[in-house]
Amino acid sequence: MPVPKRKTSKARRDQRSSTKFIRAKCFVKCSNCEHTITSHQICEQCGFYKGRKIMVTKLERAKNRKETKQALQAKRAQQQKDLEQQTSGKEGQ
Repeated sequence: MPVPKRKTSKARRDQRSSTKFIRAKCFVKCSNCEHTITSHQICEQCGFYKGRKIMVTKLERAKNRKETKQALQAKRAQQQKDLEQQTSGKEGQ
């Protein structure tokens, strides 16, 4: 088993553990929505980072899903209506 050649001094030993402490996190306000976030992170509320839109938020995804669902329902209702008109037109002939 390897053995150290020289004794490690107290200064050298203590230098290793000098950076093992808890640092306080830095908080900043989002430039777009003024929500408190940690620095250098994307804002989870609005999806902005450094003044640019980076990601789509949960609220936006839910809104898009709702609009898509409503559009599909309207399209299906229109198709059903057209189908009923075609069938009633054939019965009249």
